Amino acid sequence: MAACSEAKPAAAPLELAAAGDTVSTNFSAVTDAVWLGGDRWAVIAPSNEAAGVVDFSDRRYRPLGGGRSSQLRNPATIFRAGDTLYVADWGLRRTSLWAPDGRPVGSIPTSGAVRGTLPQARDLAGRFYLALYPRAGPDGSGNRDSAAVVRTDASFSRVDTVARLSPLDIAEVTGDAGRRFERRVFGGVDQWGVLPDGSIWVARVFGNRVDWRSPEGKWARGQSLPDRVLEVTRYDRELFIRGFPPELRATAQELPFAPLKPPFESGFTRASGEVWLEKSRAPVDSARAYHVVDRRGHLVREVRLPGQGRILGIGAEAVLVAESTNDGTRLVRVPLPPVATSMRQ
Repeated sequence: MAACSEAKPAAAPLELAAAGDTVSTNFSAVTDAVWLGGDRWAVIAPSNEAAGVVDFSDRRYRPLGGGRSSQLRNPATIFRAGDTLYVADWGLRRTSLWAPDGRPVGSIPTSGAVRGTLPQARDLAGRFYLALYPRAGPDGSGNRDSAAVVRTDASFSRVDTVARLSPLDIAEVTGDAGRRFERRVFGGVDQWGVLPDGSIWVARVFGNRVDWRSPEGKWARGQSLPDRVLEVTRYDRELFIRGFPPELRATAQELPFAPLKPPFESGFTRASGEVWLEKSRAPVDSARAYHVVDRRGHLVREVRLPGQGRILGIGAEAVLVAESTNDGTRLVRVPLPPVATSMRQ
């Protein structure tokens, strides 16, 4: 019975500082970041068609390739393997490779073997990983099927399924165009990631836990994580609809909404192997919470970030935080307290 009980935080929540070194950008949203070592972070802003390196030693942002590079058009995801930075670009249908100093060093085209899906991770053996979703179909009914995390060789000639993800939270709606299956707003999705040795973690949104797959293919089920239940309120809906241009808000109001928020919204991996899950929050919350989970699937600590910003990535001694401003996005390097920098698996 004790083994089936919910996990409890191992210590009091760790409070991060509310400030740090800052670099301001005019990007409407920065969605992901990769620590490059020292004071340098690679960042991506898909809505601004931008990818570059933020250096906090001189507090400057430098675009990859130097300005409007022909190597990039619509960057979508960014990740690092060894000393190489990878930027997946759906406009050019390829993944470009970059040296640590921001020089382009090659590219890899998409493959029909994975329906043109772009990779999201790479291990030290040279294998790529990506999420392959079912074909939605004309009425969206295909979205009721589960997605798969697949692994490919460097040439995309061999594709293996290494994990199954939970189906999307789908609702059946009827409108002028007939019956359709739409994804519920605020419906949760499984998160996943890959370590350099080929270990895979999957954060299960319905089980609220982190499962691990070893490089040899053996799965270990994580403990259930503690969480409060958050209803999707009228205010949540209003904030969501306000994010659309005025001419599209009437259409947004017709979308189906989930009754409850998922236990987490996103997740990423620390170099030491920890998984950080960003927990859902209420609009009135004064801080954002993160659960830190080890390679056994056990909760190690809760981390709290004051304010409305969110963590994009984590380095050895600091996290990178994105905060929305009236003029764009402010990137803040927030130091980790000693208790966080010393955590090991």
